[in-house]
Amino acid sequence: MFQEGLQKPGLNLSERQREQFFRYREELLDWNTRVNLTAITNPEEVQIKHFLDSLSLLLVYDKPQAHLLDIGTGAGFPGLALKIARPEWQVVLLEATGKKVTFLRHVIDILHLTGVEAVHERAEELAHKPQYRAAFDVVTARAVAALPILLEYSAPFCRIGGEIILFKKGDISGELAQGQRAAKQLGAVFKEDVLVTLPGLEDDRRLLVWQQQRLCPPQYPRSGSAIAKRPLG
Repeated sequence: MFQEGLQKPGLNLSERQREQFFRYREELLDWNTRVNLTAITNPEEVQIKHFLDSLSLLLVYDKPQAHLLDIGTGAGFPGLALKIARPEWQVVLLEATGKKVTFLRHVIDILHLTGVEAVHERAEELAHKPQYRAAFDVVTARAVAALPILLEYSAPFCRIGGEIILFKKGDISGELAQGQRAAKQLGAVFKEDVLVTLPGLEDDRRLLVWQQQRLCPPQYPRSGSAIAKRPLG
């Protein structure tokens, strides 16, 4: 189903890229025996639920050049998968767990990727550093958290006119309403809700797209504890 999914417009890969994904999968499953990287250990499911799911972002955003930030990337989803598929993009993989960052740097090295860095930092701290604030064309996250929380982490990194693309699954109507209220405080506006229907992913996965219309106010993001206790919206 991975190969079938790649037949969608914009998802074509070269033989070299396919080989890179194969090596990425092998390293992921090998390291996962020692480091907790993924609960998905079936090789075919890795291709569908990690790789193809990550590449679904290209269905809503696929410009020739982009500066992308992936917040809470974990083992590199979606950011590292997108970097393989779009080598001309500049990608920053943000992860707070050191062992996962070590894995990411290992994969970047063995795949000989350039224009990508794995940063060991928390989003609420990195977002207040000038070189990262309002610096990205695309900010994404596949992390499991409520929309207001994901938006508060994401919006400070997004340039004016840039897009925040968040991966979600299932009925999010109530959460979306809260997210739209939070977005107003963060300078962003809701743009579209796109249902993902790639082979193997017909389980109500969706991409929520937001556009940054003005700079995020400087007080955001707050500390992680404040965000958790008092979500916006």
